[in-house]
Amino acid sequence: MKLSVLGAGAWGTALACSAAAQHEVLLWARDPSQAAHLAQERRNERYLPSIDLPPHLRVSASWDEALSHAQSGLLVIATPMSGLRSTLERLPAEAPVLWLCKGFEAGSGALGHEIAQSLRPGAPSGVLSGPSFALEVAQGRPTALVAASASPALCEQAVQAFHGGALRIYTSQDPTGVEVGGAVKNVMAIATGILDGLAARHDAGVQPGLNARAALITRGLAEMTRLGVALGAKAETFMGLSGLGDLVLTATGALSRNRQVGLMLAEGRSLDEAVAALGHVAEGVYSAPTVLERARSMGVDMPITAAVVEVLQGRLAPAQAVSLLMSRGARPEGL
Repeated sequence: MKLSVLGAGAWGTALACSAAAQHEVLLWARDPSQAAHLAQERRNERYLPSIDLPPHLRVSASWDEALSHAQSGLLVIATPMSGLRSTLERLPAEAPVLWLCKGFEAGSGALGHEIAQSLRPGAPSGVLSGPSFALEVAQGRPTALVAASASPALCEQAVQAFHGGALRIYTSQDPTGVEVGGAVKNVMAIATGILDGLAARHDAGVQPGLNARAALITRGLAEMTRLGVALGAKAETFMGLSGLGDLVLTATGALSRNRQVGLMLAEGRSLDEAVAALGHVAEGVYSAPTVLERARSMGVDMPITAAVVEVLQGRLAPAQAVSLLMSRGARPEGL
């Protein structure tokens, strides 16, 4: 199979490296100088400096070459969420496409499959998601992902493209649930980072620990599920890879950018300082307000998300946000 991966960030590069063990893969970089550097040095120095690109992985900055290469194969969009719409607009109307980005689109509040339906109605499209740090995929460490689409044929194409070696691909016909999980877990990872950061301080006024972390992740899963079900997802999707699996990884893993933002906020850094120190996109920072807006429009209560937004926008200190959540009234457990 021929694949073109559109976007040479960490995740696009990692997945291209993995797929190149089985298929003819072209990695497209928007910046010609970056493409030339990747092709010559055989390393993505900015995003995956310790990983050598496979010798047979093609790299190009030519959009036409990328489309031509995958004409009878599969296109994979590896841009941030903010670039999904503009990339979809440039693709052939009937080309099968998967995207890797996770989040709600700022402004419209749309999920990826909603954007695709509005731009390319009837065309095969879907999302590849799940608990996955790009570095571990590039290193060939065992990883399980889920390909979600209303098109069973596209799901099978995703399996053919990526299943094998250290990658295991499951399939789902619930793109709404898979995408909500991928979006909301980033917000919950910021919350968990804040909590763990406060636990390391002795002057924060509150002293959360492992009990608090477990409670936050569990109730975060409930928030995620409530929103997903309201948007038409299946509740059981959130017990799978793109729900519980991705939430646990992103909320607790040291490689999580969103978790790192939360840790730095708890240290007393400003959001601008945290984002600058990170040097990479942390989708939860940008999607949290949109997640909350979409939830409120559906009448869905998401108190953890609301508290994260208050901290990100400077209206609450991290310790105040934790105290606010702990002061909520008692209620039956459930969604």
